[in-house]
Amino acid sequence: MFSSLTYQHRRDILQDHVDTGLLLFLGNIENPINFEHNTYPFRQDSTFLYYFGIQVPNLAAVIDLDNQRIVVFGDELNIDQIVWMGRQETLREKCDKSGITDCRPLSALKDYISKASLSGQSIHYLPPYQSANKIRLGDLLTIDIAQLKPSEAFIKAVVAQRSIKETQEIAQIEEALRISVDMHLLAMRMAKPGMKEIEVANAIRHLAADQGAPLAYPPIVTIHGEILHNSYQLNTLKDGDMLLNDSGAETAMGYAGDLTRTFPVGRTFSSKQREIYDIVLQSFTDARELLRPGIAFKDVHISACRTLVAGLIDIGLMKGDPDEAVRQHAHTLFFQCGLGHMMGLDVHDMEDLGEQYVGYTPEQPKDTQTFGLKSLRLGKQLEEGFVVTVEPGVYIIPELIDRWQAEGKHASFINYDKVNEYRDFGGIRIEDNFLISTSGYRLLGPELVKAADDIEKLRLDYVS
Repeated sequence: MFSSLTYQHRRDILQDHVDTGLLLFLGNIENPINFEHNTYPFRQDSTFLYYFGIQVPNLAAVIDLDNQRIVVFGDELNIDQIVWMGRQETLREKCDKSGITDCRPLSALKDYISKASLSGQSIHYLPPYQSANKIRLGDLLTIDIAQLKPSEAFIKAVVAQRSIKETQEIAQIEEALRISVDMHLLAMRMAKPGMKEIEVANAIRHLAADQGAPLAYPPIVTIHGEILHNSYQLNTLKDGDMLLNDSGAETAMGYAGDLTRTFPVGRTFSSKQREIYDIVLQSFTDARELLRPGIAFKDVHISACRTLVAGLIDIGLMKGDPDEAVRQHAHTLFFQCGLGHMMGLDVHDMEDLGEQYVGYTPEQPKDTQTFGLKSLRLGKQLEEGFVVTVEPGVYIIPELIDRWQAEGKHASFINYDKVNEYRDFGGIRIEDNFLISTSGYRLLGPELVKAADDIEKLRLDYVS
């Protein structure tokens, strides 16, 4: 945990941004895999972590704005639990570290909420993403789950506060990235023809686990980089393949790293691979240099798309005017997703609160219909203190090529005959994490090798 003053200060700021009522926080439960006592690793709700820092299941808390009271609800271990789990720090001791003096049994929560409702207090709550908390909320508020209406004022206040990272949060993110960089270097050094993808994935998991760090998300380690969220890891690596590794560690306090590199399974990129890799790297570099307070991230995304198109025109996969091609979204044959997202306590920071609040504003709403833009998680103006990812890519998806070609879609911008020569190309993505600073941006964590020459040099040292 951070200091108790950290959590007290965060709660003080939150109380200044919601006028009246009761702010209800629900912690997460231990979720069973296949029966009650065989559970997935516990991960506390990130907003609960941010304001209270206590990482045990079955907790709730209220900030009672009208009565100037803050209460944590939860139960101490009973003797049966102590027999199985051993003596642990008590909940009251954890509350002390959070700066909370009022700690009550979990069974007292429903009565507290009922009395608040009967007295006319507004009950503010955030969108529940776990099924158990949807049921719990319905029971606490005596309403049907389908009628749950999270508080927009509460969401906006949390997003505004959590978006601006504290210095100690940046230190946590950089620790996650230190481990993440080591994971990626290990992958680059060990991957060889004849190995399975899962051998690389397990090795980076092992490295992170040895440092007490879980992974921030299931790692994407694949020779099929064109599949954006590929979880299949049983392919055999072959000379001529590229391996895409999208993986990041999470610190014990819950802060994430999120890096992607693509490298040859053999000693060098092929000429086709090298050409497209350099296009993606140029797009990454151009986008990175635009990062600064006040610029809309959607504009950074559009600029990155324009760079991709210009490069693809140079090698004959596209044609025409790059600006017009991007305006008509012809580039989405090759780049179907968004350029990046917010990052922090969640690898997609605060995504549970809704992209319309986290990544957009009423003045800058999300385009939810256009292919490509509907997958852009962040579009609003950047502010000093934001942490964002930048991750352009080129993805050659045969099924998408076939559909577009059959429709004659964007034929004035796409050279389908040439594109079909790349049907088995796969995909390339390059991703780093940045803090938006007064002067522009700062790369977070140790710098991980990116240039094709540097990657090939590293590979030559390890691949026989």
